[in-house]
Amino acid sequence: MKPEVFYDGDCPLCRKEINHYIRLDTDQRVNWRNIWQERDNLAKRGIEFSDAMKWLHTTDHNGDLHRGVYSFVVIWRELPYYRWLARVVVGLKLIGLMDIVYQRFARRRFRSRCKEGCQIPD
Repeated sequence: MKPEVFYDGDCPLCRKEINHYIRLDTDQRVNWRNIWQERDNLAKRGIEFSDAMKWLHTTDHNGDLHRGVYSFVVIWRELPYYRWLARVVVGLKLIGLMDIVYQRFARRRFRSRCKEGCQIPD
């Protein structure tokens, strides 16, 4: 099973970063899912749309669900130039600290990065 990445395709910053990863994924090792176009897939994975708006979510090769920096590790393990970063982050046990920083950033993302405020629809 290929990992899946659920990202906010309406957020300019998110889209820029994910597009960078997509360009590196020349072997198509990852299924990239824009949450605005993949609501059914979110529901199948048990991900609430509002949660998907707040945090990056992934599923790994086993179908296990991850979010936040744990999702970045899933992505990095699949991409050239980033595999080493996944090994370093996991090996040095930096993932917890990095996830705290990511969670703070994600909470502020709506206000500071998106022109329309990245409002979560009802």
